Amino acid sequence: MAAENAAPTANEYIAHHLVNLPLKIGEGPFWTVHLDTLIMSGLVGIVVFGIMAYAARKATAGVPGKLQAFVEIVIGMIDQQVRDTFHAKNALVTPLAITVFVWIFCMNALDLIPVDFIPKVMDKVFGVHYWKAVPTTDPNATFAMSLTVFALILIFNVKYKGLGGFLHEIFAAPFGIWLAPVNFVLRVIEELAKPISLALRLFGNMFAGEVLFILMVLLAGAWAWDSVGVSAASMLGHVILSLGWGIFHILIITLQAFVFMMLTIVYMSMASESH
Repeated sequence: MAAENAAPTANEYIAHHLVNLPLKIGEGPFWTVHLDTLIMSGLVGIVVFGIMAYAARKATAGVPGKLQAFVEIVIGMIDQQVRDTFHAKNALVTPLAITVFVWIFCMNALDLIPVDFIPKVMDKVFGVHYWKAVPTTDPNATFAMSLTVFALILIFNVKYKGLGGFLHEIFAAPFGIWLAPVNFVLRVIEELAKPISLALRLFGNMFAGEVLFILMVLLAGAWAWDSVGVSAASMLGHVILSLGWGIFHILIITLQAFVFMMLTIVYMSMASESH
């Protein structure tokens, strides 16, 4: 009984929070589907977009309610960004940008929940020992989103330029057809850099934020809040440290969602225009 109630070491605590649920599909650093990431991202999508669909059904032409006004502000802001950046005509870009920003922001916002809360609930209620609550701290999730954007880039290139025009641009720009091998290599590097930078930027920032929250718990000495021996001073220190970083982290989670959205719009715009 004493062993069960003993607090974990700092290394054990960190390792516990950085491990996904063992149930997964596939193997590899960027090609694994973790069940906890899939469940959390799916639940966030269902809840958030369900609320937005409810606001749309209840929308009125008169004075809007608070929920309707908030949804209209978010959609209006994103729609203006699309109008300013994407100059072709396509009905997909604005809904795509809305989905990207809102979904990524809400997944990032899970990082503001105390790091122990969701894992403890999953452990106590469902008996699940390992559970990563923030989907964007999983590189497999961020790469999945960036590869979807990459596929759309290729589709937009063919749609707006035609297959012949796209191939001509790959081999002839920017140095002319006589340097086709050089143009091809440069184009491959340019295109591959887009999904890699999208995925790693989002993952890196969110993973770093998650690690900082974990380190703050360790610094306050409050990582075993359900074990005997954790003082009120430790818990208060944990709350103060986490609150300070959490307020600043709101800017980070918003900025990362906005950057991912804007780069997606820019890449779509580049794909729809000639070199």
